[in-house]
Amino acid sequence: MSLASSLAPALPEDAPTAALAGRAWRPDAEGPSVVAIRDGAVFDISRAFPTMRDLCEAPDPAAALRGAAGEALGPLDAILANTPPETRDRARPWLLAPTDLHAIKAAGVTFPISMLERVIEERARGDLGAAAAFRAEVQATIGDDLARLKPGSREAANLKQVLIARGAWSQYLEVGIGPDAEIFTKAPPMAAVGTGADAGLHPSSVWNNPEPEVVLVVASSGRIVGASLGNDVNLRDVEGRSALLLGRAKDNNASAAIGPFFRFLDAGFTLDDIRRTVVTLTVAGEDGFRLDGSSSMAMIARDPVDLAGQMLNAHHHYPDGAVLYCGTMFAPVADRDAPGQGFTHHPGDIVTIAAPRLGRLVNRMRRTDECEAHVFGAGALMRNLAKRGLLGGLLA
Repeated sequence: MSLASSLAPALPEDAPTAALAGRAWRPDAEGPSVVAIRDGAVFDISRAFPTMRDLCEAPDPAAALRGAAGEALGPLDAILANTPPETRDRARPWLLAPTDLHAIKAAGVTFPISMLERVIEERARGDLGAAAAFRAEVQATIGDDLARLKPGSREAANLKQVLIARGAWSQYLEVGIGPDAEIFTKAPPMAAVGTGADAGLHPSSVWNNPEPEVVLVVASSGRIVGASLGNDVNLRDVEGRSALLLGRAKDNNASAAIGPFFRFLDAGFTLDDIRRTVVTLTVAGEDGFRLDGSSSMAMIARDPVDLAGQMLNAHHHYPDGAVLYCGTMFAPVADRDAPGQGFTHHPGDIVTIAAPRLGRLVNRMRRTDECEAHVFGAGALMRNLAKRGLLGGLLA
């Protein structure tokens, strides 16, 4: 299965009524443009909104998107098909990740199932072979009914004391059922890759997995204005060796995938729709291996509003807004290479993350040093927009 053949369909099932915005690279402009997706076509609206950050800061991003005049760039299917790096015609537009100047943040240990897997990683110290035995031990000690606990509640605090007394407490349980969520920086602004791009695996890792997640779009005021899909690529062996290696496990070239588009909240797509989202995952390997899974936001331990509030508040300001991976309940344990060894990626894996109201995000896994380098940052964006005469409205 090739990456190009896996990309369509990209749109949500109710695309005709959805407020969808993305970003596309325009070779003729030597830079990116904010685009609206309308009736299966792509329209450059950068004259009205030079950056996605500016659109997200509008009082009503969905209405602003619908009201913005745009220049037609062509059919979405053609631009989507031109996105994979190995087949790209660099004289024609291709899609990018929808985020630009936003901080790229992530929440961890937000689902009880994945919380148990983090405890297992910690106990196994990154040893893939030891994980199966530790999994049985941890489940026997802690159980698997933590979904009933509200993080930070009196019941959660009582359980903490019981587990400490039994020698079973963990830093992952602290953020999983304690009052404070784990919020970390996933990647620098501008560093995310979009659908059709290669996603990065650090070659030092031998135990890793995809993390299919809903990504919240949060304005600088702290208000959730939209959502997207994400793959929070995770190096389980690196984080398992030490939680202090979280940055090395999470923040690598092309290891933050977001897309295909931002869907803004409106009367037809609300916070409750985000809360009901079921994210599905498929991994298709060149070796014939296939893995299927899902993650339901209904099972999350912390509400999206709580997560956004713990990320952005009076003590943590993000003047360009932020995107926030919400975490996943999916933690693959199916054996791939040998009995008891569990799942790990192979280079060339095609990862498809989908949700009916958000579309499909598709990436191919490659070594981080073989993915396209992150060289177009905020400085390059500002110089390009100035050259194109698109900064006047912002500076007025």
